[in-house]
Amino acid sequence: MACFKQSLLSIAFIFCGVTSTTNAQLDLQLQYEVPILEGADEYHTLVRDEAWQTKRTAVIVCDMWDSHHCVNAVRRVGQIAPRIDALLKNLRAQGATIIHAPSGCMDFYQDHPARKNAQNISVGADLPEDIDTWCYKIDSELADEYPIDQSDGGEDDDPLERKAWEERLDDAGKNVRTPWTRQTPRISIDANDYITDSGSLIWSILERGEIDNVILVGVHTNMCVLGRPFGLRRLATAGKNVVLCRDLTDTMYNPKSWPFASHFTGTDLIVSHIQRHVCPTITSNQILGGQPLRFRLDRRPHLVILIAEAEYQTKDTLPVFAAQHLSRDYRVTTLHADAKDRNRVPGMHMVADADLLLVSARRRALPTKDLQFVRDHVAAGKPMVGIRTASHAFALRRDDPPAGHDVWPEFDAQVWGGAYTNHFGNKLRTNLSVVANALSPVQADDLGELQPGGSLYKNIPLKAGTKAILTGHVVENGQPSDSHPLAWTFIRTDGGKSFYTSLGHVDDFAQPEFQALLLRGIHWAAGIKRMISVNQVRQDAERYTKKPAKLQ
Repeated sequence: MACFKQSLLSIAFIFCGVTSTTNAQLDLQLQYEVPILEGADEYHTLVRDEAWQTKRTAVIVCDMWDSHHCVNAVRRVGQIAPRIDALLKNLRAQGATIIHAPSGCMDFYQDHPARKNAQNISVGADLPEDIDTWCYKIDSELADEYPIDQSDGGEDDDPLERKAWEERLDDAGKNVRTPWTRQTPRISIDANDYITDSGSLIWSILERGEIDNVILVGVHTNMCVLGRPFGLRRLATAGKNVVLCRDLTDTMYNPKSWPFASHFTGTDLIVSHIQRHVCPTITSNQILGGQPLRFRLDRRPHLVILIAEAEYQTKDTLPVFAAQHLSRDYRVTTLHADAKDRNRVPGMHMVADADLLLVSARRRALPTKDLQFVRDHVAAGKPMVGIRTASHAFALRRDDPPAGHDVWPEFDAQVWGGAYTNHFGNKLRTNLSVVANALSPVQADDLGELQPGGSLYKNIPLKAGTKAILTGHVVENGQPSDSHPLAWTFIRTDGGKSFYTSLGHVDDFAQPEFQALLLRGIHWAAGIKRMISVNQVRQDAERYTKKPAKLQ
């Protein structure tokens, strides 16, 4: 009967596109981050292909408990559990080893075959140092700052819901701080799996099975997934080829704590930290197909920021601006030009996933396939935002593009509706005016105190479909110049929305008025209807600077 059931299981997986075999191979794309230069604070996000034998691969399910003291954590576990279960069934059928590690819940499984499988493993004599202890940090993390403040425990519950949840736990006779008793039943455990929360036992299982490759799924990334004896830090430093499945995890992070980002951005920041200092990551769709899992309440548009200019320091100003003002509403990916090749921007494939593209680039000829990502984004009618040199982002002055590269000299007219020809002298002060138009889609009535820090761009006449927001003129040789637009919106021929401003000098970013203008333009392009006052921008920037002295 057991053999008959196993045959049915094998047939089921064949029909699902998965053959039951121990010789299967996983073709994965491992995402990781490297500094743009040695010692730099900016990073490239890169991907490398790896082929793993499933029989030499294990999945560790970390602390996917049946309950939690944080009710929002319970909800998010409920969302990722079915996807984890599907992943385990897929890989189990291909010969991978599955290890369930619901820490502190071993008593519940004392009679389970998978628990006995683990207990029957002989602990190896040659164990990595400290394999049975928690790991708070490894050497590669010491040079960088931890990205979030989790000192309050990371609970993000509504206070009233939290009170009701604690009452429910108490009524059920559970400890409100540690209410878990087992792994969530939404994740099935096969009799051939293993159940253990012991670092030395898990290491021995891996060694006995000649397993080099390990995928971590579960919760919570910034705590247990990183720090447990079987977590990412321990396995990475012990030499295993370990990855985090970044869409099948969650973070204990409270948005009321620094850096005051959304809960989901908090997870992104931890994932980025892992990719830089601990190990690469993958997504579940690389194994299951379809799309990566996304939490139901994560409605953030994906904003990709393309930085490829060396004149106005936007590699410094834009990431800070994003951290202060965009991390609540957007999932932000920042792409930097290669420090040694001005016409190369690693990670351009991420533009294909962007809902909104912000460009700060100056006279670059990108590889044809990379510029095509921008062309496709625009052709799809997706929103665009540009600052300063974005008017001539992909136009060269005289030289032809290198072989295999491409330019887009019509980019200014087609994408921004602009007419950039040059600029006035750098020493001439720009006199700014707010366009009196109650129908302007981007409010500017309170931006009159903004003092442009760079030269005034010559940008007339704008194309049809534009609506000016700010204008400016200079006085040269005692005579006022024509008025030139400084910021405007544009409805493109493809129907997409574009916001552009020729502002963006480092001195502009120092002014809350400019930050408010740029934030409003981004919100307008993305369709986020929220009015941001200059005072709110000032307060958010000030709050961000009050970073805890010690993080983690």
